Amino acid sequence: MRSRPDVVVDLLVVLDRCTDATAPVVAAAGVPAVVSDHGQVGAARAAGARCVLARSRAAGVPDDALWLASTDADTVVPVDWLAVQVELAEGGLDAVVGTVEPGDVEDPRALLAWHCRHELGEGHPYVHGANLGVRASTYLAAGGYPPLPLHEDAVLVDAVRATTDRWVATDRTRVCSSGRRAGRCDGGFATYIDEITREAV
Repeated sequence: MRSRPDVVVDLLVVLDRCTDATAPVVAAAGVPAVVSDHGQVGAARAAGARCVLARSRAAGVPDDALWLASTDADTVVPVDWLAVQVELAEGGLDAVVGTVEPGDVEDPRALLAWHCRHELGEGHPYVHGANLGVRASTYLAAGGYPPLPLHEDAVLVDAVRATTDRWVATDRTRVCSSGRRAGRCDGGFATYIDEITREAV
């Protein structure tokens, strides 16, 4: 966000039942964190959103001026990821639904299979919590992240779409998520990568 020094950016990491070195890495970087024991992605994301909302309100920021941008710890975002979301938000949009591309896939045939199944363009039909932005007031009107073990992102986006028509599904903010085949929840992104890898090889 160096291109937008007028925009205040506040980072927050949700540490949900972490057993690796994430906590010390985050602490060393001086990034605020919330420790949770939900063991459930929907509840963990909701906990992070509640914390950000509380801090923002304490600073006197109205909900409609707060933008909640979410990604995942195993995801790399492009340098202009947040700047593009801010640009779209300032243009009047209430939600930005981005695309995801797997990285470090162990077999190139699996990556080819991924691209055969996914057209990553404007107006795409996909929803990923690893690449999602929503205005806080809209997030609240839509009910926030539901406490679900899977598809909390899709449920939220469905609710957002029922709340407002000021949203966009775009490839301008494409991120790269881990292509690992074993994840923390059965049925998630890693499970899907494993399925297409098995089919491809």
